[in-house]
Amino acid sequence: MADLKLADVEKAYGEVKVLSDIDLDIRKGELIVFVGPSGCGKSTLLRMIAGLEKITGGTLEIDGLVVNDIPPAQRGIAMVFQTYALYPHMTVRDNMAFALKIAGKSKAEIDEAVGRAADILQLGPYLDRLPKALSGGQRQRVAIGRSIVRDPKVYLFDEPLSNLDAALRVATRIEIAKLKESMPDSTMIYVTHDQVEAMTLASRIVVLAGGGIAQVGSPLELYERPNSEFVAQFIGSPAMNLLAGEIVETGEQTVVKLDGGGTARATIPTTDADKGLKVNLGVRPEDLVASDDADFLYQGEVDLVEALGELTVLYFKPDNAEAAPVLAKLAGTHAELRGKAVKLKADPSKIHLFSNGVSLLYR
Repeated sequence: MADLKLADVEKAYGEVKVLSDIDLDIRKGELIVFVGPSGCGKSTLLRMIAGLEKITGGTLEIDGLVVNDIPPAQRGIAMVFQTYALYPHMTVRDNMAFALKIAGKSKAEIDEAVGRAADILQLGPYLDRLPKALSGGQRQRVAIGRSIVRDPKVYLFDEPLSNLDAALRVATRIEIAKLKESMPDSTMIYVTHDQVEAMTLASRIVVLAGGGIAQVGSPLELYERPNSEFVAQFIGSPAMNLLAGEIVETGEQTVVKLDGGGTARATIPTTDADKGLKVNLGVRPEDLVASDDADFLYQGEVDLVEALGELTVLYFKPDNAEAAPVLAKLAGTHAELRGKAVKLKADPSKIHLFSNGVSLLYR
């Protein structure tokens, strides 16, 4: 398996630059997930690593070798696409063996590689079936198996679960997680728009936005310590609430007076120079709790209630038509709160503060 290094990588189509200043080190054995909004360049970056898109600037190294001008077939990379791309007239066994036959491998080598991949993916009973006799999840496993038999340096996954229904997505995601555990030295890069996939599968997540990298970190690091409002609202579902306010007390803990009348204390150190600074206070819906105290972070009228059984999502009526509604996720059922005024508070350690879109922790 391999280490990868991207240094000042960029991609342009004529005068239009879609990716720039991509600096990223991927260590052997990591499962790196690329996430970001539609059009941010996730799949383009993956295709550049695969050699399917030309790198227009910077260098890509695999195990210390610059591969910018090396053809895809010689990079030691296997790619699993969103569509299964299986040969419909071939059995599962033949689909998995096809690349090895083209490479001139012996029958014994092919049988050993296919058997090993089938065991890993639990495809043994299906080796003599045609793709049309398989479920969507099984077909995707065959596509993954076709990559495993080649024993590549790097595995690339381009939204491999997008074509599956909800139940199959969960089952196949678990299978991919188990696959990674069974191949601890394998290096994998995975593109998805699904945050659950990113949070549950990744060693580290790379958040792409605006043609570059917004933040890189472990799933919990990005969730608990986002460096910007963009990352804070992109990671987590529903998105983090942002409330405008002003710093009124500084020190090891910071007190913010919110424009809506609430007050919040955050375990974020500030200095006297920060007093009076206009900030956006960020708090995740799941970190808000109902409060009967005189002190509160937010107070509003509940406009909509989504009762999900184990929890309830409250949508508060926004102050104006342009404002985003504040959301709270409360444990249990609270259907009776619709139309009522509710006060909310949050633990100071769960509060985030942003100035000009940047977290005060990363200034």
